[in-house]
Formats: sequence, C-alpha cells, structure tokens
Amino acid sequence: MNNPPSALPNVGFIGLGIMGAAMAARLAAAGYPLHVYNRSREKAEPLLAQGAQWHDTPASLAANVQIIVTIVGRPDDVRGIYLGENGLIAHAQPGSILIDMTTSSPELARELADQGTQRGVDILDAPVSGGEIGAREGRLSIMVGGHPDVLTRVEPMLRCLGTNIVLQGGHGAGQHAKLCNQIVIASTMLGVCEGLAYAKRAGLDPSTVLASIGSGAAGGFLLNNLGPRMARGDFSAGFFVEHFIKDMGLAADEAQRMQCELPGLELVQRLYDELADAGHTRSGTQALFALYDKDHVK
Repeated sequence: MNNPPSALPNVGFIGLGIMGAAMAARLAAAGYPLHVYNRSREKAEPLLAQGAQWHDTPASLAANVQIIVTIVGRPDDVRGIYLGENGLIAHAQPGSILIDMTTSSPELARELADQGTQRGVDILDAPVSGGEIGAREGRLSIMVGGHPDVLTRVEPMLRCLGTNIVLQGGHGAGQHAKLCNQIVIASTMLGVCEGLAYAKRAGLDPSTVLASIGSGAAGGFLLNNLGPRMARGDFSAGFFVEHFIKDMGLAADEAQRMQCELPGLELVQRLYDELADAGHTRSGTQALFALYDKDHVK
C-alpha cells in the first residue's frame, strides 16, 4: 500500500452529505486515490463510478489510507466513528493524519487529539464555512485547530477544498472559530429576514430592494445569496435547519460554560426551534423567513 514518493497519498473520506459529497468529488478530480465510507452506500455511487473504493466500515477504510477526512452530522457521530475498538483511531496506520471537518465540540476535538497521540496518529479539527456553493467550487474557509507541522503536511490537499485556510491555535481552536462563525450567521440571518419583511410591508419589491442594499454596507454573503431565495420563497437546502440548530446549541453550551452572555444567539435559537416545529427541519437556513411571511409556513 506504500505509494511512490511522487504519488498523491490515499485519502479516506467519511460523510457524503450535501457538503461532503462535493468536497470528496473535488479530491477525486484532483487525482487523490479516494476511499469512501458512508452510512448509506447510495450516496457514494457517483464517486464509485469515478473510481473511488468503497469500504463497509470506517475501520477498513482507516487501514488503507494515509489521510482521513470526516464531515458527519453531530458530535455523537464523530465520537462513534473515531473512538472505540472499531473506530478510526484504533485502526489508522501510525503516522496517519485524521481531519474532522464536522462542526463539533471543542472539548471532543481535544479528546480525540489526545487519543490519537497515544496511537501515533495526528488529528486536526478543521470545520468549514462557505456552504454548498463553496464546497462545489473549492472556496471554503477552513478553520484549523492542531499542530502547525501537521497542517503543513496536508495543506496541499486542503487547497483543493478551500481558499482560506487558517490555523486558529491548538486542538479545539478550529471548532471555537467555527462556532464564532455560526453566532455571526445567526444574527445576520435575522437581520436579512427582518429587512425583507419590512420591504414587503412597505409595499416595495424585495428583489429591487436587494439590488440596492446588496452593494452597500448591508451587503454580504447571506444577504446577496440567501436574500433572493427568501424573496421568492425558495427554501431548498444548502445547509439544513436541523444542522444549524445543532451548531447554535454547541455555541450556546460553550458560551454558558465561559459565562459569555449572547442574547442575540438566544433569540435566534428560539426562532429556529419554532421554525423546526413548523416542519422546516430539512429546509435550508433561509427558511427562517417563513416565520415572517406566513404564506410560506408549512
């Protein structure tokens, strides 16, 4: 299984949801020999058709690669894949690098790194931001926690996935940075919804308003990309409401632990919980506008 010095390393990829499938496809297109595992094999079929190798278990995958990327749902999923007798850490080759790109718990990231060290395996926490579009186009922002020399070893591969790769600090720091990102998104999403709700109530055309304010001080990724979807009632998912609720919960737990009051986050959490109760768990995060535009509540 040893590669010639000039060959790209074998890469394992676990988690082929909206983000993961696009990211894995970019690695395959860049020439990395790809090994994949997912709870449902059908999501791997497009990659298998392009030459990726399927594994029935994370343990089997870990034994055949030098780098493993995971991007799954929740911290419990991460824990299940990495730890235990059948986990990645127990079966990874010594010297392997495991990169968890799930938005997860900083505490868990540190625990995984400690367990990896005991097995001669390096681990980075490296959650991403940029959504489905960024994943497809390789323009993700990647927030990394871990050792600088380990990041240097995998940075060429990460460059296939993102244009902004920043080491935030030690293990867990990448997760903290991602939670900062989600906190900012939460309140920004609220502002976009309220601006559009005001425009509609004032009798303005929301699309025309967006054409003006999108190039001004209010402009930004959420306004310019999700604002038009809100205006036309397109709530298809680039990032699921249920996953955003999970992320806000992680941020709220960390804030509480640090005694950091975040009233804006608390408000948006309540609204997204209401949105989920209205049947929008698998809608995109822009579906928050449905609470302001009752015609779109399921």
